Amino acid sequence: MKSASAMMAASGTHENWIPLIDTAAREVFELMLSSQLTVPTAFEEKPLDVTAMVGLAGQLCGVLSVRCTGKAAAMMASKMLAMDLDKVGPEISDALGEVCNMVAGNFKNKVAGLSEGCMLSPPTVVTGSDYNLHSMSDSPALEVRLLFEGMPVNISLQIHS
Repeated sequence: MKSASAMMAASGTHENWIPLIDTAAREVFELMLSSQLTVPTAFEEKPLDVTAMVGLAGQLCGVLSVRCTGKAAAMMASKMLAMDLDKVGPEISDALGEVCNMVAGNFKNKVAGLSEGCMLSPPTVVTGSDYNLHSMSDSPALEVRLLFEGMPVNISLQIHS
């Protein structure tokens, strides 16, 4: 059985997966957070200081990440847990990690033959913006930039064949 990366290698690109990542994210945010993600008309470069990452292994190897501001992560936790925004605390990392995990799972279910052949790692959440992520990916990351409640959210998939 060929891996998803090997199957896509024949076409030379994974770029046709960008709409699948976009749809997966929109569905998760609508279902879990009752929020509509929107496309920014212009992307303001703000420091995105909270990052959740989920590893993918098996037929597809890589990392899916969700990056946002601390305020956006707090809003996600508030909506997910039905808590007042000012009462949210340590739940922020768990909520963002779960959002990332659900986006990754929803994405892999959208790629034919990948659902059963790809496992997800538990999410890892990093806070702060002074770090570099080095991946073993051998192609540029697939990236989707959206707005959650007017705040930027970047979702990226780095693939290693």
